[in-house]
Amino acid sequence: MKYCALIFSFFYALVCFGQEEPLPDYEVLEESKKLTWEAGKELASDDFISAEATLRKAISKSADNPAAPYNLGNAYYEKESFGEAFGRFKEAGERAGEKPDKHRAYHNMGNVYMQQKDYEKAVEAYKEALRNNPGDDETRYNLALAKELLKKDQENQDQNEDDQNEQPDQDEQEKENQDQNEDQNQGGEDQQEENQDPNEQEGDSEKEENKEGDGPEKEEQEQKPNPSQPDEQKSPPRPNQLSPQQIENLLEAMENEEKKVKEKIDAQKIKGPKVKKEKDW
Repeated sequence: MKYCALIFSFFYALVCFGQEEPLPDYEVLEESKKLTWEAGKELASDDFISAEATLRKAISKSADNPAAPYNLGNAYYEKESFGEAFGRFKEAGERAGEKPDKHRAYHNMGNVYMQQKDYEKAVEAYKEALRNNPGDDETRYNLALAKELLKKDQENQDQNEDDQNEQPDQDEQEKENQDQNEDQNQGGEDQQEENQDPNEQEGDSEKEENKEGDGPEKEEQEQKPNPSQPDEQKSPPRPNQLSPQQIENLLEAMENEEKKVKEKIDAQKIKGPKVKKEKDW
């Protein structure tokens, strides 16, 4: 029995020696802070991958170290990974036990909302940051800017809604004006047809018939030679100049006129002058 007790004590000592005792909370927190400090040096050296891994270890070590998620959020923000940055800033705000830490976390959450143009949530985040540090001028400025952008955004949205509501009325008015113009044009054509003279209408009909009659026969008449014209087709006369045919006809007319005058004179010489007849009583 004595040997059995010694063996049991020996194995118990081995088991107890093999198990590591958990570190106190303050030692875990110190180790997390140390990892956070190492990650800061890695970020300064532009070694983002190593810094990200180190900060993740620091976060897993202690939940009482809000600096680790806050710094990781800043690293994501610099890389424009705004979704992951917001998650880490939110985690930092939840872990923070002191107001300055909460202020920094909510301030940066507002910055993420501004990047995403979610001005309404940015206003709420900056307000929460000012509740934890009312004297921060940068947060106050960002809050005023977010409110102004939110106001303009709402005005543009209201204007777009008004434009959409007015669009059907404008379309209806344009359609009504178009119908009215068509009715006026149609009425003008009908009035013009009513005012037209019946004789003009008949003349138009005759013109159409004559136009239809002009066809092969008219072309044949135009192509048929004129016997009165000489065989040789001379060039057309110039302006203000008689053609040879016109000159010949004029000379012939003058000769005929002279002949008639001469015959009249000769007849008077034979018969003598006329005498006045006396009146019968």
